[in-house]
Amino acid sequence: MSESAKEYLTRVGQLCIDKMQDHLPLDQEVPRRLHEAMRYSMFAGGKRLRPCLAYAAWETFEGQGDKIFYATSALEMLHTFSLIHDDLPCMDDDDFRRGNPTAHKQYDEATAVLAGDALCILAFELLAKTERIETITTMAKSLGTHGMIGGQIIDIESEGKDVDLDTVKYIHYHKTAALIESSLLVGAQIAGASLAEQEIFLNYGRNIGLAFQIIDY
Repeated sequence: MSESAKEYLTRVGQLCIDKMQDHLPLDQEVPRRLHEAMRYSMFAGGKRLRPCLAYAAWETFEGQGDKIFYATSALEMLHTFSLIHDDLPCMDDDDFRRGNPTAHKQYDEATAVLAGDALCILAFELLAKTERIETITTMAKSLGTHGMIGGQIIDIESEGKDVDLDTVKYIHYHKTAALIESSLLVGAQIAGASLAEQEIFLNYGRNIGLAFQIIDY
């Protein structure tokens, strides 16, 4: 019997979670409170969609070895970093995420900021271990002023205003689709896919990301 999409996501998601355990500092390590906040946020639930997409792309191109798991952990760390910062009082000011207190409520605002920062930095340390410089470039572009952070500032500036469709598309692409798109691209890059093959997955990821944002809106 063939594996359903849900079964695949569950199986691969658990593989990725197991590796995340190894890639994060233990909460007993100093500074304990910071490490506790990082692990609390990382294991607060979620679909693990981005790691699963990276793994699926890597598997499609018959990737070898286990370096893909550096990328899957990095992707989830970067996604979690963005959620921690999104929930802060200066952003969306949310008290709960996935039914649990947000990081700044469970700990405090300063700890939440530093936990997000630490996850972002650790993610790039892990991406460097893939020994694929293009993965670092891909992820940096998806997060920077022409990526997620750019989308976030436009979203903030648009609050309470009537915005046109182009602005909505800009926000949706940059805040959500860019990271999903990059998840597939990084998986393909680590597997050694050609530039033409990477372009196919780039377009596919962009469409998935926009659809995901529309459903989640």
